[in-house]
Amino acid sequence: MSPEKKLKLLISNDDGIFALGVRTLANALAQAGHEVTVVCPDRERSATGHGLTLHQPIRAEQVENIFHSTVVAWSCSGTPADCVKFALSAVMETRPDLVLSGINHGPNLGTDVLYSGTVSAAMEGVLEGINSIAFSLASFTSHQFETAANFALKLIEQIDANKPPQPMLLSVNIPAVSESEIVGVLITRQGLRRYIENFQKRFDPRGKSYYWLVGEIIEDIEQPANPNLPPHILTDVQAIRDRYITITPLQYNLTDAVIVKYLYQWEGLKDIEEL
Repeated sequence: MSPEKKLKLLISNDDGIFALGVRTLANALAQAGHEVTVVCPDRERSATGHGLTLHQPIRAEQVENIFHSTVVAWSCSGTPADCVKFALSAVMETRPDLVLSGINHGPNLGTDVLYSGTVSAAMEGVLEGINSIAFSLASFTSHQFETAANFALKLIEQIDANKPPQPMLLSVNIPAVSESEIVGVLITRQGLRRYIENFQKRFDPRGKSYYWLVGEIIEDIEQPANPNLPPHILTDVQAIRDRYITITPLQYNLTDAVIVKYLYQWEGLKDIEEL
C-alpha cells in the first residue's frame, strides 16, 4: 500500500471504550494516517458472544480526549455486535474498508471464539460484507499491546493489496512477548480449548447465596483431521504456545458437512423426509 493510500477503518472491542488495547490499536492506525472511527461498549462486555440488545434502548455518546486527535470515538451501551451495527447504520456516512476488533486483553483460541465478544464484533462486519479482523493479545496479565498494533498495520496493508475473493473474517492472536521473540506468523486452524468448570456457591453480606462460574483450561484435546485442510496446519492453540502469531480464518456458516453425509446414510431417511 502506498503512503498516500489511506483506509477508512471501524474499530470495536468487548473490553470497553477505556481499554488500553483498543486505544493502542486506534492510535497506531490513526498515526499512520488512516481514517479511524471507534465505537465500543461503555463497559466490559467480554464473553457476550453475538448477543444483541432488543428489549431496552441503546444509548450512545461521543467520547473525547481518550484517543488520537483524528479518531472519532463513540461509547455505546450495547454489546460488541450492537456497536458495529450502530456504527455502520448511525455513525459512519460511508462503509469502512475494514472492521477491526480488539486488541482483546486475553487470547481467543479454539472454542473461545464461540463466546468471544471480540470475534463477534468482527463477525458482524463480515455479515455486512466487509473484511474483518479480530485481534487478541494472548495474555490476561501483559499490557504490551504495541507488537499486536504493529502487526495490525502490516496485515491491513496486505489485505488491501491482495483483495480477498470474498469477505473474510480473521481471528489473530499475538503472543505476549517482545517483537524480537516472535518466531513468525502462521495460518492456523481452530483448535479445541475447553474448561473444567463448576459453579462455586458463595454468600453475600446478607447471607443470601449466589454462584460464581470458575474453571481450569484444558488445551490441545485430540481432534480429527479436517479433510479440507493440509495435514501440516497447526491449531491456533499449538502455534501460539510456540510463540507464533496465529491467523485463523473463520466462517459463520456452522453446517457440518460430515454429519450431513452421515444422516443421508440412515435407513429410513426417506420416510422421515416424507413426513
